[in-house]
Amino acid sequence: MTAEPRHDLLALTPDALAALANRGLVKRAAKDLDAGTAPTVTLAEDGTLTAVFPDGAETALPAAGGLEASTCTCGASGKCRHRVGAVLAYQRAQAAPETAPAATEPVASPAAITDEELRGTLGHHALKAAEQTRRAGYTARLTWPGPDRPAAAELPAATVKFLVPGLGYVHTDATGPARDAAIVLAVWAFRDAEPDAITVSVGGAVATDGLDAALGAALDQALTLAERVLLDGAVGADGVLRAALQRESQALTRRRAHWPAGAVDDLIDQLERYEERSAAYDPQRLAVLLAELPARARAARHREGTPTAQVLGSEEADATPLTLVRLTGLGARVGTEGDTRTLEIYLAQPETGMVLAVQRDWPVAENGGPTGSELASRRLAGCKIGALASGNTVTEAASRTAARALRLGTGRLAKTQVLPLGLAWNDLPDSLRTTDLDALAEELAARPPALVRPRVAAESLRVIAVEEARLLGYDPASQCLEARISAPKGGTAILRVPHRGAAPGALEAAEQALLKGVIGVAGHVHRHRGELIVEPTALLTEDGPVIPDFAPGDDTAELAAVDAAAETDPVAAAIEGALTACADLAHQGLRGAREPSRRRVDATAAELQRVGLQRAASDFVHLSKSLAGGDDTAKCAAWTAAVVRILVTAELH
Repeated sequence: MTAEPRHDLLALTPDALAALANRGLVKRAAKDLDAGTAPTVTLAEDGTLTAVFPDGAETALPAAGGLEASTCTCGASGKCRHRVGAVLAYQRAQAAPETAPAATEPVASPAAITDEELRGTLGHHALKAAEQTRRAGYTARLTWPGPDRPAAAELPAATVKFLVPGLGYVHTDATGPARDAAIVLAVWAFRDAEPDAITVSVGGAVATDGLDAALGAALDQALTLAERVLLDGAVGADGVLRAALQRESQALTRRRAHWPAGAVDDLIDQLERYEERSAAYDPQRLAVLLAELPARARAARHREGTPTAQVLGSEEADATPLTLVRLTGLGARVGTEGDTRTLEIYLAQPETGMVLAVQRDWPVAENGGPTGSELASRRLAGCKIGALASGNTVTEAASRTAARALRLGTGRLAKTQVLPLGLAWNDLPDSLRTTDLDALAEELAARPPALVRPRVAAESLRVIAVEEARLLGYDPASQCLEARISAPKGGTAILRVPHRGAAPGALEAAEQALLKGVIGVAGHVHRHRGELIVEPTALLTEDGPVIPDFAPGDDTAELAAVDAAAETDPVAAAIEGALTACADLAHQGLRGAREPSRRRVDATAAELQRVGLQRAASDFVHLSKSLAGGDDTAKCAAWTAAVVRILVTAELH
């Protein structure tokens, strides 16, 4: 061969080929070569590699474009054993991939890729779409290239890996136009980052107050409408106001402010539930949403702290189509909202370190069904729901929203397959799987308040490796089964399984799993009174995963009683009373607050003072004085300050 060696092909490892095709094709191609059915490979002067196989198939790999630009006479559209076999055969003909310069010389960074190269390979539409994201601002977590690892950029909407230097062999979980834009954003992230920086913020042109004029105006209008709701209450929010809120939600979405838009949508949903007299209406949820909008607006205009793009969600894509993707089941949660049965299936995407949620709901029947065990046997995307939540899912028809909701394709061409879970939890990245509960507690404590964090599904769901689990028993007062778990590298947490009518067999299933022996737990994690609390969505035993909410049962099982009754928590009670008082004010409207409401606020301030929450008590004293005056702006400001502080206090407690 007289042409220059194809260093890009020599640098492809079996793992890289598996990412570009799939591991089964790599194994089959290698097996064919070992059996003596190797192709005849030739390298042309223009760099095109041609491989002719004994079965008559002929594969051509051009010098540019990667596997996607390759052709094969076997008829496969994009991935086949011949294409993979051609790469492996060429590597063997050149002695070994280890001889590639990438193993001994510094590996080129994606930062060296120019916009001209991006435009020539991906087209100007990809750069135009990426530029919109850059103007809004985005962040990326970077892995710099080395002899034993490819360059990678974890973007909000996708993970991009440069398996070899250049644009020829780039792998990302996005597909279609979103894939091309993600590659451009990844290159720009490496270009803007300091050498060896782990994270980088890119773009986000802002005005003097931290926001561009159009986005700032949209936020201000949404806040004005939210104040109208707060002043008049849920009882005074008519269809005209809800329609105005809907318009502002659409305006925020157009400007990629996904998180405030989501808060407005949820606010509309609560107002509609009240209008319909639905049991799913929640005054406390209404209060949280009315506090979230001004909290996000203020944080977005603040130059320090959480980046504006994360506060607003402007770095997120509305929806990201996913190419062939493997998802690991992390269990499910079955609940009830008014007369609706809700289901969330949790699936980890190992490559991105994200937890995605498949959300469905059904009306509750007269007999109280469907229960969790009945839902487990139903089908979704051609697969049983119970299998999706407890197995490894491979799908070629999926997309994820900005809020990390997963949509599985259901058409005839949609391919979704579920395999046994095995030990897949052990392969999850450190961002999802923890072996040190003390470190996890520190991580959770360092997060921004929930009011300004990304509005993503299952943000606190983690997999915990369990060294020991000790059953504490069932507390009839709280209707919770509890156990204490410890992790291999230190730390303990309370495992708490609450009783829910939608999952009557959950407590018994969890108790049996704990008695048998648990080696892993997936669940929502939060801090309370300085201790980690885990509400499990799945328990892993030596016999396989157990999903408590899907277990059959009828609430008649005898559970071991807890040794001692749980201590009352006066601080938690004072915080809950404060939240209830604020929720009642939001429900009836600040303009409609009468003397009994002010007396309740005064009593709340006194209780907060008694338990030592001095700053929160001062906020409620100020709120009481504001309610007695006639300044609507002062009323809203005082209420918002009190609610924000008490919500943050509740989160830290």
